[in-house]
Amino acid sequence: MFHRGTWKLAASVVTSLLLLSGCGLFGKDEAVKEIDPPQDVSYLKDGQSLQETTGKQGGEKDEKKATETVKRELYLIDKNGFVVPQTVELPKTDAVAKQVLEYLVEDGPVSELLPNGFRAVLPADTRVLGVKLEKDGTIIADFSPEFANYKPEDEKRILQAITWTLTQFDNVKRVKIRINGYDQDVMPVNKTPIQDGVSRADGINIDAKGVADITNTHPVTVYFVAQQGNDTYYVPVTRRVSNKEKDDIVAAVNELIKGPSYGSGLVSEFQPDTQLVGKPKYEDGKVTLNFNEAIYGSNKKNVISDHVLNSLVLSLTEQKGIESVSIMVNGKANLVREDGKPLSEPVARPEKVNTESF
Repeated sequence: MFHRGTWKLAASVVTSLLLLSGCGLFGKDEAVKEIDPPQDVSYLKDGQSLQETTGKQGGEKDEKKATETVKRELYLIDKNGFVVPQTVELPKTDAVAKQVLEYLVEDGPVSELLPNGFRAVLPADTRVLGVKLEKDGTIIADFSPEFANYKPEDEKRILQAITWTLTQFDNVKRVKIRINGYDQDVMPVNKTPIQDGVSRADGINIDAKGVADITNTHPVTVYFVAQQGNDTYYVPVTRRVSNKEKDDIVAAVNELIKGPSYGSGLVSEFQPDTQLVGKPKYEDGKVTLNFNEAIYGSNKKNVISDHVLNSLVLSLTEQKGIESVSIMVNGKANLVREDGKPLSEPVARPEKVNTESF
């Protein structure tokens, strides 16, 4: 049972959740090719790709290519107002950055793919005029004037959705905005700063409740659980933690144990008496966490909840250099997953988040 929130997941939901495999949380997925900085192209006009290609293909190959799809993450807005990654199948193209932006537009091609309770983030009729990738990893997205036709309360959500959607590609580090060819130092409605670009380090779904002095804090992003109907998904939330906490691994674990804010619509399966036993160990991209027995929650002895495990892995691999997570209880590594399989190997982050159909 959850110790926070007023609902619990049905058994049928748990069994259909994103399954954990030895190499990742939700199974194998097709790797996303990195976006290469253009060599001879300083600006990409409508219809051009980030990676220039040469040569022509025959009709048969073109037809096959047109039917090929690839999984991409689109950051959409859920019923609670959170910006959430949803993995969808999109037609394969070389113009990947332009494509994912076009699928963020309301009443656009994403309409048939929207999960229940979700909406697109960019105003209807917004056109993507072009994209430009700088060698330093900054990508500039140029939108038509319709981009500014959004509600003030959606401004930060829009900026976060664009930033996190584009930074799913390894070569993209930060995002800048243009409108009709003109650089924007701030967003057009509420003047949210853009300046030299926005990155994932600036956070997503920022929760600063209870933080009196934000100047003496730094951001840590963790993943909580939300529900839509009989389906569940993971929501990234950026918390501000004290600069006195020097270990961001410990900080993230503590925020997960603290749980989501009351009334947020998010839940957690971490018991409030869950604690780390000793400092986390980090070596070659792997973090080893040693918990007390409260990590089991209401499950049987040695059984760790899928939600607890998924939230830990997603949250910690959000941090630079962390690739996988290994969990122990009181120094012993004899945990079992909900499906009865032993948790004998470190668990890596999935290539895509929230991949189940809704």
